[in-house]
Parts: sequence; C-alpha cells; structure tokens
Amino acid sequence: MRILQVITSLQTGGAEKLITEIVPMLREKGHDVDVALLDGRDTPFKKELESCGCKIYSLSEEGSVYNPLLIFKLRKIVKSYDLIHTHNTAAQLFGAISTIGLKIKLVTTEHSSNNRRRDKRYLKPVDRWMYRRYDKIISISEVAEKNLKEYLGEDDDRFVIVHNGVNIDRFKNASPNPSLRAGSTRCVIVMVAGFRYEKDQDTLIRALSLLPADQYELWLVGDGVRRPILEQLCSEYGVADRVKFWGIRNDIPEILHTADIVVMSSHFEGLSLSSIEGMSVGKPFVASDVPGLREVTEESGLLFRHGDIIDLKDKILELIADKQNYFLCAHKCQDRSLEYDIIRTVDKYSLIYYQIVSS
Repeated sequence: MRILQVITSLQTGGAEKLITEIVPMLREKGHDVDVALLDGRDTPFKKELESCGCKIYSLSEEGSVYNPLLIFKLRKIVKSYDLIHTHNTAAQLFGAISTIGLKIKLVTTEHSSNNRRRDKRYLKPVDRWMYRRYDKIISISEVAEKNLKEYLGEDDDRFVIVHNGVNIDRFKNASPNPSLRAGSTRCVIVMVAGFRYEKDQDTLIRALSLLPADQYELWLVGDGVRRPILEQLCSEYGVADRVKFWGIRNDIPEILHTADIVVMSSHFEGLSLSSIEGMSVGKPFVASDVPGLREVTEESGLLFRHGDIIDLKDKILELIADKQNYFLCAHKCQDRSLEYDIIRTVDKYSLIYYQIVSS
C-alpha cells in the first residue's frame, strides 16, 4: 500500500515526533510510506526521518504553511498514493482540498483536545466541510474525540480513538549523561515541550522562583514563538541563572534520565507524547490537572492544579523530601508508560489503513 503522511512541519511537537517514529515502523510492515511537509525546513526530526529511506517532499522552505500555492504542489504528489494521512490543521485542510475529484482514501489524526480555530465561528463551516472529506477521523484521546464531535455536531463510525505511542525501549534503556549537569548538585526539574500557546512553562518558571535557589534548577527543552516571552519571565522572577534553555535536541532520553523530576505544565493537551516519554525513564512525573494529561497521569504520577504555582511547588518539595514516595511514584509512572508503547499505535494504524482501502 502506498501511503503519504502529510504534516505541517517536523519541528518540535507530539505529532511531529509521532511521524518520525511510525514511518520507519510502517515501512517495516511492508507499506510504502513517504512524507510531505508544508514547511520543509531542516530539523533534527527531519534528519532522523531521512535515514529510514522514505521520500520527503518539502513543499516550502519559507514557513508559509497556509500559502494556497502549496495545494497545487500537494495535488501533484498525492496522485501517486492509495491513501493520504494528514496531521495538524493546515495539512488537514490542504489534504482535503488537494484530493477533490481523486479516488484517494483520506485519514486524519486529531492531535489536540482544542485549538484556537474553534473560537472563530466563521471557520466552522470550513472545518465541517473539511472533516466530511475524510474516510476516518482518528483522535489521540477520549477527550480529543469528545471535543471534536461536540464542535462538529457529528458522531458516526468514521470517528475512532488511537492513542499515540512512544518507543518505550529507547527511553527506558537510555543512560544519564552527567556532563549535562556541568558540576551542579542542584535538583534538576525538566520539561520537554514546544514553546507554544497551549504549553504553560510560565507556571513552572514562577514555581521555580519559590524553590530554594541553591537546591533547584530548571531545564526547558524545546523551542518556539514564545521563547522570548519565557526568557523575559525568567528575568522578571529572578531565576534566569537557574533556567537552561536547551533548544531542540536529539538526546532527550539521556536528558530525561539525567534530570530528577519531569514536569508537564500545560493549558490543555490531546495526548502528550513528551509526558509518556517522561514517565518511561524511571523518574517521578508531575503534570497539570487538565484534560489530556489527567487521564495519563492519575494513579501514577502527581497532578497539580492548573496554573497553581503553590501547588506545583509543594508537589516538588514533597517528592524530594520523601524518598520512598519519590521512587514509588517513579515506578508507577514507568509501569503506566508501557500502556502507550508505539508498537500498539502502529498496529492499529495499519489495520485502519487496510480496512479503508479495501472498503
């Protein structure tokens, strides 16, 4: 089966990470899988994907993912494939338009429980038309599917849930890299996430300011449009010397093993792959009590009230003060992560592809 995965870019993010992981595995299953990027600029994820032998179409090198001219470029490409699988809004829309009049099956994955488009009423007719073009609409979590169905006012057998997955062995079996600490003896709190509006590094930075300066530091792994805002916030709260901005990295398993506590502070999530990765390395995981994180974290890691810096600070101090609870939490998190092994995700995707193409 010839499958084209279409995504906005391969910058930092859960959808981007998923593509990087599943494409080689789908190819190992015998599928002929390639990738089309609306924004084809080089990134670590893109370089990693190139090594698997798939063809990568870079439709633009300028970052203009909503340029209508990309539709015509994409239409020339999709004609060679049996099935198109899109990820993220721009790719979803352009995938739906570029296949008009073509006998090509369409699948999309909804990676978030919410997005800003849903607050703009004039876009709803466009979205309803777009989703109706798809033969299957995959949501990565129960809350993501529920919110999408309510937004569209639709509920039929095209909707299905497939939890995103992580290459658990890669993260679980990695080793710490002591050189990353640069001689520091402070407790390292780490958060791996893009600097985007749905993430809430702000709360974590503010909570750090309440922790003893000589005992705690924060590592922020990722990049994005909010980086200048976060850097300014570090200065305002007097923690700039305790926050390391690592940028986009390809040694995240080693970084997570080197840290002491993994945190995911968000306003909302679909199903956070970074959270599952963080839970898999045998360290305690602390997350915002919001849909998309609550379902993964409860009864294993710790949840703090959304945006509550006092509660987050207290959760961190409790873990460090009680070593027995620290290791119990870490063990529970690692056990929970096994439920989201990427092998399960790939098997479910492959089955859906066969069902759609044969229908």
